[in-house]
Amino acid sequence: VLHARIAENALPILYVNLVGGQDDLIFDGGSFAMNASAEETFCAPEFEEGLYPINFEDGQFHGSKVLINPEKDHRNQMVERVYKAITLGIKDYVNRNGFPGVLLGLSGGIDSALVAALACDALGAERVWCVSMPSQYTAGMSNDDAEEQTKLMGCKYSVLPIKNIYSAFETALADEFTGKKIDLTEENIQSRSRGVLLMALSNKFGHMVLATGNKSEMAVGYATLYGDMCGGFAPIKDAYKTLVFDLVNYRNSLGRVIPQRVIDRPPSAELRPDQKDSDSLPPYDVLDPILQAYVEEQLSIPEIIAQGFDEAVVRRVAALVRRNEYKRRQAPPGPKITARAFGRDRRYPLTAQYGDV
Repeated sequence: VLHARIAENALPILYVNLVGGQDDLIFDGGSFAMNASAEETFCAPEFEEGLYPINFEDGQFHGSKVLINPEKDHRNQMVERVYKAITLGIKDYVNRNGFPGVLLGLSGGIDSALVAALACDALGAERVWCVSMPSQYTAGMSNDDAEEQTKLMGCKYSVLPIKNIYSAFETALADEFTGKKIDLTEENIQSRSRGVLLMALSNKFGHMVLATGNKSEMAVGYATLYGDMCGGFAPIKDAYKTLVFDLVNYRNSLGRVIPQRVIDRPPSAELRPDQKDSDSLPPYDVLDPILQAYVEEQLSIPEIIAQGFDEAVVRRVAALVRRNEYKRRQAPPGPKITARAFGRDRRYPLTAQYGDV
């Protein structure tokens, strides 16, 4: 854009950009100066507020340019920028809305582990409260990993088992559910039991709940309304699952706070025995490229299939995306980090009888 303006006017331009989060938008800073020859003579750091001197003499800008580290490849630079952007988004949303701190359910899984690390980096560990809410299906290693992470980060940690709460729901619904098989209903009751506990703590102590779902889950509806979707802010709602792994590895490269086992274990909601995400969804290294093509690039189903993806898988994923718009409409806000974020950039009718061809 600035190259075009310079070409039109033959004048140098000083571009000054805001730094900070405004709801789901992240202003990344990176202010810079360009001379009339389109030479960039100054560049400020991204995601950092600062005051930088620039000399203007004889119609030219003179300053010091912050260079990109040439040892980092494009992917690593992108991951670092995304991590800084989300951290800034959390900090400004929480602080500018006057919350004393945040709390989240820390399950021992990779998504909540990342959100906890982001929150601690954004606000300081003393303002982050992690709550483990194990059920009868929660693996012992999940509890151990969650506790280890809170010790590494130095934040508050509580354990509130949901077994008795879940049993109370089972008892209350026993007559109505007579003759019905156990299904997704019981899984959702577990998730909503956890949501009730988190919101109770939030109401009592004033901390805002952070939702921990990622974009892959939000896209296909692999989330529970009034359960794991409850909260005031969703830091990674625009980050695909494959990016979540990259962000975790980046954070650990700065100093390990997330146990390696959390990264290595197959993802699982742990709502039934031996459950894995892959039981319900295509592998994330297949799912995410399809979602990126369908959501970000707005390709048609035939165009996505032409890239080499299985037709049945593509059609199933596209149908899940369309079918779960109603969930995304009720999700909390979160920082936009992709070209097309759900809600701000992509809204579809909840009631639509048309489909993809």
